[in-house]
Amino acid sequence: MAEKFRVACVQTTTGPEVAANIDHASGLIRDAARAGADLIVLPEVVNVMDLNRKEIAGKTEQEENDPTLKAICALALELGVWLLIGSLVIKHTVLDDKGNPKFANRSFLINSDGEVTARYDKIHMFDVDLDGGESYRESSAYEPGQQATLADTPWGKLGMTICYDLRFPYLYRHLAHEGARFLAIPAAFTRPTGKAHWHVLMRARAIENGCFVFAAAQCGDHGGGRLTYGHSIIVDPWGEVLADGGQQPGFVIADIDISEVDRVRAKVPSLIHDRAFGAA
Repeated sequence: MAEKFRVACVQTTTGPEVAANIDHASGLIRDAARAGADLIVLPEVVNVMDLNRKEIAGKTEQEENDPTLKAICALALELGVWLLIGSLVIKHTVLDDKGNPKFANRSFLINSDGEVTARYDKIHMFDVDLDGGESYRESSAYEPGQQATLADTPWGKLGMTICYDLRFPYLYRHLAHEGARFLAIPAAFTRPTGKAHWHVLMRARAIENGCFVFAAAQCGDHGGGRLTYGHSIIVDPWGEVLADGGQQPGFVIADIDISEVDRVRAKVPSLIHDRAFGAA
């Protein structure tokens, strides 16, 4: 297993047109590969962002026919890099109570041979009412995942999560106990919640689990009043921010020394100090 590698987090402004989004993401992937990235992480919902459910239904496919997945698998093979698609909106086989297809918010890990080696469906649904009139009901359109995902990479085990999962620390504790050394938290964070909580929660997940965090993010104006925070971030196990993408499309990159995980966990061995306790 290699002791060091270079990771890039790509930051996109995904819109309502799938073909344009593929071109947008592909150009940034190529830029990150030219900069020497071994693993390239993309944000959540990189194939389409549209608040109109009927429009999304007409633009998305089930996994085996998804054009974004096919394009990015081909890029991984061409460029010889590992790619983590933060997530794609995928048509689910489950129907809602009106007979309409639901969607999966699904992350994919692709190896340098262009093969999908792991997938993860977002477990926690973002059902919130924010100040300023912003309201989201992911559970009405998306079928939540049921299974945590720990994926093998050439550099160690990667815990795959998505966006709102960030607020549920027990998921990350589980992944760390199962062997995760890196945590992927791709996102499309709203601006109000991003300003308040993005950096502190990302650093917390890294610190409390002694893991690197790779969080590629959406940024900018996606239309229909949807504004995202950006600030794609790479955090080391001590909680130090190695790179921050600001608020414009592009990518950030950092060199990762895997041995840092063991050094930090030796300093603060909290993973081996967990104890069972009774309810209050």
